[in-house]
Parts: sequence; structure tokens; C-alpha cells
Amino acid sequence: MNICVFLSAADLADRYTRPARDFAKLIGKGGHTLVWGGSDVGLMKVVADGVQEAGGRLLGVSVEFLAAKARPGTDEMVIARDLAERKRLLLEKADAVVIMVGGTGTLDEATEILELKKHGHTDKPVVLLNTAGFYDGLKEQFRRMEDEGFLPRPLTDLVFFAEEPVGAMAYLEESRGVA
Repeated sequence: MNICVFLSAADLADRYTRPARDFAKLIGKGGHTLVWGGSDVGLMKVVADGVQEAGGRLLGVSVEFLAAKARPGTDEMVIARDLAERKRLLLEKADAVVIMVGGTGTLDEATEILELKKHGHTDKPVVLLNTAGFYDGLKEQFRRMEDEGFLPRPLTDLVFFAEEPVGAMAYLEESRGVA
């Protein structure tokens, strides 16, 4: 399975890096491919290292203005012209999406895949990995959107909230019929 992970390129505390590393190992041990922003810095590096060390494949999609930070030694690296093309390519190459901790770029990527699902333009499973309660506020906002009629589909049709990496991977494998 090609698992796209949207996440930060920042250097973060252990409460965020440890679960990210754990999820990366699950990707690698499962024989899956990490599809990610291609950077070799911060949390993106932590995840790529973990996948590679556990025997998984790396498919990076960087962007021209960040190409200097692209990870060397990947199985495949694509350089997109701009952020819009990068996002399109990441989603195109993915069988499933996991949203990890991140900033505005991660939030942009997350809302795009959810909007595509909302309108029936993709059926890829999406997991929001709520590490250390990072997305508690967003989860509450999504529930309010659902409760007040802003979502034409049930929230559970759009995204699965996982508190731990093992739950995220179990959901993805079950959704994709991978045993």
C-alpha cells in the first residue's frame, strides 16, 4: 500500500517524534511505501528514516523551492513545480492518507483530501493521527460542522481519528483489505 503522510518538517519534541517513528516502522514492516513531501529535515526525516530502516520504500514528492532539502537515496523522488502540483501528485500516488502533527501546510493538505472525500472524488481511507491530543480542537470543530449541518456526509465517512499509530495502521489495512 502507498501511504501518503502529511506532516511537519519541523524539529519537534519526543512526544511527537516517538509516535511518528512508531508509525513509520509499521509502514516499513508491513512492506508498504511512504509517500511524503520528500524533505530530509524534522519530522519528515524521522518518518522517512523509520520507514527505510524497517524495510519500506520511499516515494518523495518535493517542490522546486524546497529541492535543496529533498532526501537523497529515496526509491523515487519527484520534484513538483509548486505546492498545488505537489499536493495533487501526493494524493495521486497514494492508496491511503495519514495526517500527522503539522502546521498550516499540513492543515491545507488535510482539508483538501477531506473536501475531495466529502464530494465523492476519492474513497481513499484518511486517518488523522491525534498524537498527544494535538488535533483535539480540530476534532471538536469537525464534530460541530457535522452537528450543525455543514457536512453532507457523516464525519466517520470522511476521516478516522486514531490516538495511537497501531490503531491508524489497523484501520488502513482493514480499509484497503490488506492482511
